[in-house]
Amino acid sequence: MASLPPNSTLDDASGPGTHARSAYAASAAPVPSWWAQRSGRNSRGGTSLGLGLVTLYLSFLVLIPLGAVVWKSQSNGWSAFWHQVTTPEAWDALKLTLTISVGVALFNLAMGTVIAWVLVRDDFPGKGVVELFIDLPFALPTIVAGVVLLSLYGPRSPAHVNIAFTRTAITVALLFVTLPFVVRTVQPVLIELDRDMEAAAASLGASPFLIARRIILPNLVPAMLTGTGLAFARAIGEFGSVSLLSGNLPFRTEVSAVNIYNQIQSDNPVGAATQSTVLLVIAFVVLFALDRLKRWGVHRG
Repeated sequence: MASLPPNSTLDDASGPGTHARSAYAASAAPVPSWWAQRSGRNSRGGTSLGLGLVTLYLSFLVLIPLGAVVWKSQSNGWSAFWHQVTTPEAWDALKLTLTISVGVALFNLAMGTVIAWVLVRDDFPGKGVVELFIDLPFALPTIVAGVVLLSLYGPRSPAHVNIAFTRTAITVALLFVTLPFVVRTVQPVLIELDRDMEAAAASLGASPFLIARRIILPNLVPAMLTGTGLAFARAIGEFGSVSLLSGNLPFRTEVSAVNIYNQIQSDNPVGAATQSTVLLVIAFVVLFALDRLKRWGVHRG
């Protein structure tokens, strides 16, 4: 049996792959306990600092102002709160707001999904321009939207279509400002959807309707519901465009946001805070319910 040279080492005699194995052994070596403890402390400290900053920011920007509105709304007691909600003008404005907002949200659910589908699955000239127009309500001040819509569909309409100061005008204004919500929530899901599953189902003889019902819709429903909820919450709080188009006629075309403004102008901040709280609670309940439904769908899937 051959012996090793006197000055040789085990590494010298281990043959090809020795350095690779040594590198692997070094990489697989356990992390020193002092380093793991230090990293854990840094991670916990960074997380705590970030959480503290987020909480502080949200408190000053959202939680404290909303809490102040809720506190102001019941400053005269809950009986006064209920009285402010159920005054004839406020109650009629609330019913009108909710009715039109529900209709607008459902219409957006259908048309927003169709628009998202066309943008993802079809190629056509001017597609980029359409994308820009969809995002326009996000960037355009709603009072400007009201001026544009009033110019197009008001008494001096170039198309000779006058819907100003009607409930139809309110509906058109809300459709305009809530257009992007369903489109922009459904579109990313459609982009990520695995089209190989659709092709496999089609090759097995599934009809387009069956593919849509069993493959496409189950993936889109959470995003569709989220976009619909956002559109509804946005609609019930719209003020700028509606204040120009509706004419603000009590018991006819006055929505809750305009009624709240009128309460402020009439030196009734408690009434304004009360109606604001009602809208806040409605929006929160809708969004919370949709979030729970979405989470249930994810766990069920």
